[in-house]
Amino acid sequence: MESVSQVWAEPVERVGWSWITGIALGNLGLFMAYFGPLAVLLPNQVEAAVGAGHKVVAFAWVSGVGALVATVTQPVAGALSDVTVGRFGRRHPWTLVGAVASAGALVLLSAQHTVGGIMVAWCLVQASLNAMQAGLAAGVPDRVPVEQRGLVSGCIGIPTTVGVILSVVLVSKVVPGNAGYVALAGPVVLLALPFVVASHDEPLVAGDRPVVEWRGFVRSFWVSPRRNPDFGWAWLTRFLIILAESAAILYLLYFLRDRIHYSVLFPGQKAEDGLALLLVVYSVVAIATAVVAGVVSDRLGRRRGPVAVSAMVMVVPAVMLAVWPTWHVTIAAAVVLGLGFGIYLSVDQALVTQVLPTAEGRAKDLGVISVASAGAQALAPAVAAPLVAYGGGYPTLFFGVAGILVLGALAVGRIKSVP
Repeated sequence: MESVSQVWAEPVERVGWSWITGIALGNLGLFMAYFGPLAVLLPNQVEAAVGAGHKVVAFAWVSGVGALVATVTQPVAGALSDVTVGRFGRRHPWTLVGAVASAGALVLLSAQHTVGGIMVAWCLVQASLNAMQAGLAAGVPDRVPVEQRGLVSGCIGIPTTVGVILSVVLVSKVVPGNAGYVALAGPVVLLALPFVVASHDEPLVAGDRPVVEWRGFVRSFWVSPRRNPDFGWAWLTRFLIILAESAAILYLLYFLRDRIHYSVLFPGQKAEDGLALLLVVYSVVAIATAVVAGVVSDRLGRRRGPVAVSAMVMVVPAVMLAVWPTWHVTIAAAVVLGLGFGIYLSVDQALVTQVLPTAEGRAKDLGVISVASAGAQALAPAVAAPLVAYGGGYPTLFFGVAGILVLGALAVGRIKSVP
């Protein structure tokens, strides 16, 4: 048994491809369960519950409240995993229990027909998935040396984008309607099992477990940006970029249906078909970019520049959609967005792991970083819905997205300890 100091020490031994494959599969199930509902099932379920006239605001409430739940869940689950004692390790129990709980919550969500019921069930899905993600995310700083994190982050980014394709095709083509939730429940558990069963998760010795005091536990979630400025700038960078991405994607299905008029351009097809095609194009480009960008970042030893470049690349498709809202331009925008987001996926997570304040609180601090993602997703409906409904429509929305991305590129440049 390793000592607690070795458990918390910076890893130096490179992980093998079996470990990388396992954590990638776990993330594939996680993101299938997340993106399938958010991209297709929830918008349609909400529209069926309230009608077309109220769908924008109702969907904003459902997705926003769910994101708020995620904001709280992942840092708390991460902090608890940091001090979890047991022979199965600190992270794996949270990964597996979160996967099983999310499968049950997805089945519950499939049976809902009111906005209130949809919101409650989606909050349960979000809480479970974020507990699972807390366990998976901590695996990188726990096991992967700094010089390999770009590669590993790129490999983890692949299932993030593949999950979008598989889940959208699954719930729009293979198992449409609310039954799609049930179809997503199995993969989230089955894809987590290989990593949990086959990889080692070093347990924390009971006698070395830090004393958990309630007030100190609560205070630990505040990471002072004055004392840890690079952590603060990394947090802000992620918040801004995810806010922009979430605001743009949130109403993409409605954009295709109401602005592009996809079903008029292509009789016999639905907007969901166009969305699936866009996500395939975007994801293929992102996958092709992610691992290459991660390897290049590792070899150069640089993280800030690639993240800034990724944000500026993503500005281009936002402007394209604002100025030229046609189907062919939308396809081209998906290509450019995939290029930018592929770079971002592979490098940002590696950057974040290099600015964590303490080794003892890795999962908690990654959870605090996740607040940037979840908080941005929670705020995105409040930003996007007024712009779409009252502020000039989709052009205003996409110009706003471009402005937020520029701010994200500026924020990452303020990080000093990481090249």
